[in-house]
Amino acid sequence: MAVKDTAPYLEECLDSILAQTYTNWELIAVNDHSTDRTPEILREYEQKDERVRVFDSHKPRLIPTLQVGYAQARGELINRMDSDDRMPAKKLEVLVNAWLPHGKGTIIAGGTEHFVEEGEVGDGFLRYERWLNHVARTSTHYQEIYKECVIPSHCWIIHRDDFDSVGAFDPVVYPEDYDLCFRFYQNGLRVIGVDKVLHYWRDRSQRISRTWEEYKDNRYFELKLRYFYELDRDSRRPLVIWGAGRNGKDLIRLLQPREKESQLHWVCDNDRKIGKDIYGIRMEGCDAILSLDRPQILIVVSAPDDVAEIRQQLIAWGKQPVTDYWFFV
Repeated sequence: MAVKDTAPYLEECLDSILAQTYTNWELIAVNDHSTDRTPEILREYEQKDERVRVFDSHKPRLIPTLQVGYAQARGELINRMDSDDRMPAKKLEVLVNAWLPHGKGTIIAGGTEHFVEEGEVGDGFLRYERWLNHVARTSTHYQEIYKECVIPSHCWIIHRDDFDSVGAFDPVVYPEDYDLCFRFYQNGLRVIGVDKVLHYWRDRSQRISRTWEEYKDNRYFELKLRYFYELDRDSRRPLVIWGAGRNGKDLIRLLQPREKESQLHWVCDNDRKIGKDIYGIRMEGCDAILSLDRPQILIVVSAPDDVAEIRQQLIAWGKQPVTDYWFFV
């Protein structure tokens, strides 16, 4: 657990760890140059419970701090925690018991629930929460991986040998949890979802997903495309972008240097745009997909009703997720 200036929430977080029904754990808490009472609170809990071990990060920022913590870990199974959040009392028990029948090569991932001290959780986080819980319930993590981060940083358990095999916290790439998901996928680790809320996620104005430049554009097209071309792109097949809004335009600009002009197609259902040349590409209707030989389709439409309609259309055409199409937002 990396910890930086979370004194107002830290005791609540630590108490939720101490209250776990599964008791065979150690907490590696690493202070990242905090300027509030965080170090004092950590030391108090270290004195209170020998399972709590506290260290200081020698480099600032999240990933170097996690690297310091992981170097000190002695456990066989690894889980990450955020210092302003809370664990349900049975979180570790559920994760461990779900992992044991499968063993190495398997990651167990659960659901989440957001909370705030005052007011209401933002609609964007609630939509993300509902989607994450659906992914966990259906174990469709790799099917949905290009849409958003499918396994939150705090909601998985993995054997340390598997964690080492994917590079653990070594790559300095943000968003670190999303990059880690892609490395799970890249290395063929199986993800099994648990249909339970296993983490209480605090929504607050100072969370790094709101304040750091690396998280400003949360579409993460550069990261997604890097892994798409490494893992799923077949250059022998045409590539289709479905969606003519801002997402489609931004993605097309990133794809044009990578693709032969003859292989890149752009489709939408907007009659005002079909037939027009945009960025040198002729916009086509969605039915143009039927004339292409085994196209790979990236959907950049985000409206939930439109997404559901597109998914049904692709199924009707006999297209398969992961093999033929991916949702990119």
